[in-house]
Amino acid sequence: MLSRLCLLPANALRGSGFLGAGLVHASRSLHTSQRQASQAPLPEGAKFRLGFIPDDFFQFFYPKTGVTGPYMFGTGLITYLVSKEVYVINDETVAGMVIIAILVYAIKKYGASFASFADKLEEEKRAAIQQYKDEGIADLTQAIENEKREQQRTEAISLLFTAKKNNVIMLLETNYRERLHMVTSEVKKRLDYHAALQELHRRMAREHMIKWVEKSVISSITAQQEKESIAKCITDLKALAKSSKIQARA
Repeated sequence: MLSRLCLLPANALRGSGFLGAGLVHASRSLHTSQRQASQAPLPEGAKFRLGFIPDDFFQFFYPKTGVTGPYMFGTGLITYLVSKEVYVINDETVAGMVIIAILVYAIKKYGASFASFADKLEEEKRAAIQQYKDEGIADLTQAIENEKREQQRTEAISLLFTAKKNNVIMLLETNYRERLHMVTSEVKKRLDYHAALQELHRRMAREHMIKWVEKSVISSITAQQEKESIAKCITDLKALAKSSKIQARA
């Protein structure tokens, strides 16, 4: 097998002539291609021949050996391995060929449908992942918007505190003015009471004085003076009556 070929020493292969040198070169190319394949994956859509051989392997031989070079190299390699008993054909070989045939048939028969099914599963998985991603982005975006609103509310707290402070100041000013008005009203009532009380005292004193004077005057007048006064009043009334008649005639 190729694994046994890789385990052979390079000096033994070089001593086998041109074919040995070719095998050494092929083994090196195989290891190099494996290292390159492990380092850089094949691009999607790469061409293969016989189902598993890359097209680059054939393109490598075309400039040096022509179109039949890769096939002759493969045929010669298999012939060498079998003739030198590097690879011994046994029951496992037949079983392997049968398995390979079954695999090739299955791939040819059901490969397209299986590939479409696998692609469908892959698309569903990607769609689910994309949906999960979009939902996560939407949730994070909503969280960011909520955080921005909370920040705006936090900024508005200062305005709210200012408004409440102004309301408290206005309330205190209102209470102060109400109490000031109440004090003013009470003081005015007291002043009005004292003014009315003094006015009452003055009026009572005046009335008392008038009554006292009248009583004093009346008590000082005698009966003779009263008669003379009444007579004089009658005389004055008669004179006034005559003068008024004369004025009426004129």
